[in-house]
Amino acid sequence: MTADASLLIQMFVLLLAIGGLAGVLAGLLGVGGGIVLVPAFFYAFQALGYGGPQLMQICLATSLATIIVTSVRSVMSHNKKGAVDWEILRGWAPGIAVGAIIGVLVAANLRSVTLQFVFGCLGIVIGAYLGFGRSEWRLGQAMPKGLLQRVLSTVMGFMSVLMGIGGGSFGVPVMTLFNTPIHRAVATAAGFGVLIAVPSVIGFLFLEIDAAHRPPLTIGAVNLVAFAIIVSMTLLTAPIGVKIAHAMDPKPLRRVFALFLTLVALNMLRKALGW
Repeated sequence: MTADASLLIQMFVLLLAIGGLAGVLAGLLGVGGGIVLVPAFFYAFQALGYGGPQLMQICLATSLATIIVTSVRSVMSHNKKGAVDWEILRGWAPGIAVGAIIGVLVAANLRSVTLQFVFGCLGIVIGAYLGFGRSEWRLGQAMPKGLLQRVLSTVMGFMSVLMGIGGGSFGVPVMTLFNTPIHRAVATAAGFGVLIAVPSVIGFLFLEIDAAHRPPLTIGAVNLVAFAIIVSMTLLTAPIGVKIAHAMDPKPLRRVFALFLTLVALNMLRKALGW
């Protein structure tokens, strides 16, 4: 067996495990796969010998590519149940798309270590909200309009691309804080994921990555092997997570995941700071 073939097999096995875990967590806890996929890709690609100053760009872009498929599927499923708030989606779409495009332009010019630092900081914020957030917290009784809407939507799209995540991690908390019912927020946030992922992935496909630091079958910053395996596995295992969630109380598990995410984010920060 050649070295390249052995590497591809190792990559395949690692990605199968990552995709399976991401799907279960997404179904179980309602968190987007990207929050798991980006650090998992980072450690997997490093373990396989790929590094360099643009490793995080590959992780972000590949994660966002998977989100296109999973978010479209999720929106279609939620829409059949009438759960998607299309008024919110239409109103927030321009700002989210603009923020995503700005995010690609910024991410393309940052070093991997800087993106690790950003992921670490924002990951701690998301982990804290998952662990300590309360369903009754409110910032307003209705979704904001006008300038605040434009600012929040743009920032949401921008930060999501810098973390390689869809609409759930930021979109669901924002909507629930402005009095949107949780099921409607989750369904609508899936639409946010499409708006974030499509323009950003198009941009990342044109990003030049040094061939010496690029995993096999990578176009621009999107690794096609990881994309195909992760999409296949998450579609298979997400229903398992949903079944587990219906069989038990997911709140304690959310707190465990919040701790896990915080530790992952802190480790990203540690690596970024060279400790």
